[in-house]
Amino acid sequence: MKALSLFSGGLDSILSVKVIGEQGVDVIGIFFETPFFSSEKAVQSAHYIGLPLQVIDITDRFLPIVLSPRHGYGKGLNPCIDCHTFMLRLAGEMLKEEGADFIISGEVLGQRPMSQNLRSLSLISHDSGFKDLILRPLSAKRLPETLPEKKGWIIREKLLGLSGRSRKPQIALAKKFGIKEYPAPAGGCLLTEVVFSRRLKDLLSRNPKFLRRDIELCKLGRHFRINEGTKIVVGRDQKENGIITSLIEARDTVLTVESFPGPTVLVTGELSPEEIKLTASITVSYSDAAIGQSVVVQLKRDSKHWTVLAAGRKKSNFHQLMI
Repeated sequence: MKALSLFSGGLDSILSVKVIGEQGVDVIGIFFETPFFSSEKAVQSAHYIGLPLQVIDITDRFLPIVLSPRHGYGKGLNPCIDCHTFMLRLAGEMLKEEGADFIISGEVLGQRPMSQNLRSLSLISHDSGFKDLILRPLSAKRLPETLPEKKGWIIREKLLGLSGRSRKPQIALAKKFGIKEYPAPAGGCLLTEVVFSRRLKDLLSRNPKFLRRDIELCKLGRHFRINEGTKIVVGRDQKENGIITSLIEARDTVLTVESFPGPTVLVTGELSPEEIKLTASITVSYSDAAIGQSVVVQLKRDSKHWTVLAAGRKKSNFHQLMI
């Protein structure tokens, strides 16, 4: 027997692999990657427990779900029910190709109020198209019997019946399996984060032809909207300045302060003469220059280079523009 595991790298997914592996089933880990959730944690955990792992980028197929989820959003722009359904469907489509018999997931009944209640888990399984082949080892005894259990591929009595948000049972089980290293519990999905979701909403509403790099920019710096078509991204430290520089494209305007440590500022969209003054002032205000001090600001756009003189102001002057 062989199973495909939707493997996040968190403790629950690690334990689900271990529980199924104890029954003599070979397990292959699958991580579906997008700009909203990175495979880093999954890769580290898979290496730690010796799990073969495939990382598959699904961005192009996933973005339409983010734009218009059938079952709506959580607190941010997280379409959790649609997301889980989609990933289970993709895993189901891979079963034959991978020579696998069923799918496992580390979901725990009641752990997340929106996507892991009994109704949602049932809905997700049904809508994926592979309902009978989806096994949730950590909560299986509290869920309807699946085909792997009915067929005797898996012994139901050796599965678990966890529910709720307490981590104590998982920690005890990790100790039993000798698992000493695992990530702290965290969502890991940027779509659940308030600030990122606000920036992404702004992007989607004003630029329906956005590029992947526009999503990457939403992860960085401070964002200011100065008109419908123009946004400013201000780097917060040297590392972010470097990443912003790597994301510069044609028609972007880039500003830096000449004589003081300060941010790399990237502008998407057109700037009027007055907006250039405003953007230069924001650049100086987030540098090490003193408030009120006039500083030379360098501007670059394509092959054009020029400078303007701008004074720093209190950052509170720009809060109404912040996304």
